[in-house]
Amino acid sequence: MSFFMYNQDGQQAIARPYLDGPPPVGQLGPSPLDDHSDMPKYHQQDHWDAGTNAPSSNFIYDFDVYRYLVCDDWEEVFSHTAEGAVVSGSQESLCDAFAQGREIKVGIRGLCADLAERPGAAPDHTVFVQTGPGYYCTQRRLFSAGSQPVIRVRPGIPMRYVSRGWDFGWLMPRSDGSVACWLCDPYTLRFRKSQGRYAIRWFVR
Repeated sequence: MSFFMYNQDGQQAIARPYLDGPPPVGQLGPSPLDDHSDMPKYHQQDHWDAGTNAPSSNFIYDFDVYRYLVCDDWEEVFSHTAEGAVVSGSQESLCDAFAQGREIKVGIRGLCADLAERPGAAPDHTVFVQTGPGYYCTQRRLFSAGSQPVIRVRPGIPMRYVSRGWDFGWLMPRSDGSVACWLCDPYTLRFRKSQGRYAIRWFVR
């Protein structure tokens, strides 16, 4: 797969986990730059983990035009703290919207803090991802949803790929602040389960 990333300052990046898991021939860490002499608009800034199962690099490509197209019809209907205390809206509004067949997106605060060089000092950040299937537990009065695939990247401005600074997988956020994670180490393709508590914003459209 190719996980492209675009920053507002024009800096771009790419990470490529090889899902067929070829035997690694390189080492983790900085790698020599590739030869892009046939691409004069491509300016590679660095290269990480060449010859492994998950190489990445940061670059600038001289596009003639660089624009963001934004879908701004999402409506925030519910938000809560990591402990589940309501900040705004209501879970009932979220459940009603889901029952009407509306799409759902979540904003999970601090999801990538563990990828920072110093997790306790990670920049404040929120990861937004759309969800698919949703579930409402009538006995416990909790709503949960399965996310689309999400790529987690070490928090920073601008965001950059570095060795051991990213992974990918799926999430199951819940309306009490619990988030179950099923994340893949891109270098080994091994999955691990984890669970944490995060402040979450819920959007519908």
